[in-house]
Amino acid sequence: MKKLLSAILVSVSMFIPVYADNTAHTPSIVRLATTTSTENSGLLKTILPAFQKQSGYEVQVIAVGTGKALKMGRDGDVDVVLVHARSAEEQFVTAGYGEQRYDVMYNDFVMVGPRQDPASVKDTDTASDALKHIADTQAVFVSRGDDSGTHKKEQQLWESAQISPAGRWYREAGQGMGKVLQIAGEMDAYTLTDRGTWLAYKSKSPLKLVLEDDKALFNPYGIIAVSQQRYTDINKAGAQALIDWITSKEGQKMIGEFTINGQQLFTPSAGE
Repeated sequence: MKKLLSAILVSVSMFIPVYADNTAHTPSIVRLATTTSTENSGLLKTILPAFQKQSGYEVQVIAVGTGKALKMGRDGDVDVVLVHARSAEEQFVTAGYGEQRYDVMYNDFVMVGPRQDPASVKDTDTASDALKHIADTQAVFVSRGDDSGTHKKEQQLWESAQISPAGRWYREAGQGMGKVLQIAGEMDAYTLTDRGTWLAYKSKSPLKLVLEDDKALFNPYGIIAVSQQRYTDINKAGAQALIDWITSKEGQKMIGEFTINGQQLFTPSAGE
């Protein structure tokens, strides 16, 4: 009799619906394609747990160059992108792949190089002049070469300097910023890097800061939800929740308070 009763209870329980606790958020994944600079600097690891705890969303971070991040958005492989190449971001939205671009933060690019500074970059005031010195002396320069935001900026700077870099002195790595800094350090070479990644890596690099504070090195970041009209399976709610949080007072405050060795890496800019 007991065995029969147990069997009946098991059978009935299979048809009893299980309801989620209304006080808890339903777990869901938000796929974020972003740049290596936001990941290498440690920013996302610091601020995203707060968003995940409050929203119940799990953010799946894919750190690649800006070009690859935007391509993932164009292919519908992610829900939201956080990148730093303003013109490419605007083209992404205009072409109908993104909903709307929101300002998030900015920092700047800097140039780093060997301690002995063979191209005398420290004697220059602008990135254009610095690149002219490097090209004239054929000092080794390591490029990201990966269509990232940093690579796009570097190409703009060479163009402004009216130089088409080529030859054994110009090396394209096709790697993320952290790896490029490592390669440049091993080769006693110059490279362009975002300040955030440089601050995160400089303590373990033989390279030194040789150029900064040129207006041409301004580096804004924007966040864009991938278009749900184009890709119906996009997690639009999760993407917008992340956008709303990272541009909120709380998210912006956390970005502004993120430092390495007492130095602020990013300046919040939402609403500017």
